[in-house]
Amino acid sequence: MKIAVLKERRAGETRVAATPETVKKFVGGGHSVSIEKGAGDTASIPDSAFEAAGATMGTAATVLKDADAIFAVRAPDDATIAKLPRGALLVAQMEPHGNTALAKACAAAGVEALAMEFVPRITRAQAMDALSSQSNLAGYRAVIEAAHIFGKAFPMMMTAAGTIAPAKVFVMGAGVAGLQAIATARRLGAMVSATDVRPAAKEQVASLGAKFIAVEDEEFKAAETAGGYAKEMSAEYRAKQAELVAAHIAKQDVVVTTALIPGRPAPKLVTKAMVEAMKPGSVIIDLAASMGGNCEVGKPDEITVHNGVSVAGFSNLPARLASDASSLYAKNLANLLPLLVAEDGSKAPHREDEVIAAMTLTRDGQIVHESLK
Repeated sequence: MKIAVLKERRAGETRVAATPETVKKFVGGGHSVSIEKGAGDTASIPDSAFEAAGATMGTAATVLKDADAIFAVRAPDDATIAKLPRGALLVAQMEPHGNTALAKACAAAGVEALAMEFVPRITRAQAMDALSSQSNLAGYRAVIEAAHIFGKAFPMMMTAAGTIAPAKVFVMGAGVAGLQAIATARRLGAMVSATDVRPAAKEQVASLGAKFIAVEDEEFKAAETAGGYAKEMSAEYRAKQAELVAAHIAKQDVVVTTALIPGRPAPKLVTKAMVEAMKPGSVIIDLAASMGGNCEVGKPDEITVHNGVSVAGFSNLPARLASDASSLYAKNLANLLPLLVAEDGSKAPHREDEVIAAMTLTRDGQIVHESLK
């Protein structure tokens, strides 16, 4: 199978969908790999490293010629999709929820599009789960960004001149990103607390040495989907939780919000009034900024200062760790590859497999995913 990797063209996107390690693995398995020149520059991977691993470098047109599969970090734009070979596989983070325009473009181009966001959360698919691998890095980077913006030290420091109190960090949402944020803040010496609507999160938060904050009523005990995601809570619960959180946030130095509901706008967890109750110099990192934000104050890809509080709406934190993020994402794709080929290595997606079935957006010129019909 010929695998093509293009240079990412989305503004601010620094990752690449292949690394010399995965290229070597693909070539060793009998596949050919063609990569657009400069695709790895922003991830500190020079063309020479790809070539040494066995890849062929070229222009976008030559890379795409006769390609059986295109591996990408983000979905290409419509103009690029139209140039993809008919019948080719397109595997990327497609931002698929409700994105019928993209699905129509892929269907019109005759592309078999697979969304990495739709990899099911089952045990055997964990190594293919790009949402988890990238969220893990996002949670880490969120705390590093907070420490950079925050004008004080995180750990307690005892000196001859006096003692510096540890920073208080509150993480909202204890999924993959939230748990890594908790762990990172703890490593930096902060006093950490966290909240989540999923009951299972309480034990996970405690295991990392953080204090759990939540209204633990009957609705809370049933607030998790079969797939492990948080359910959207009732207005009554959100009001009770907001009252508890408001009192807690007022005492915090740093707040990291990570709450996302697949296919829905991000829930508003931090109101303008809550921001105004925080001390000047405090910091909010909103990981949900690209989906409308968990905080009422702030804008995507901007640091907004409101009443002395800095609200940072980073929409692509993994791209700020391009080398590691590319490495993990490329491995996710490499782990998916066996489900895309036959025993002889030819293109043959295992369409009856539950992983591929869950990921497929378009096939044979049709939109096939139920969420987009």
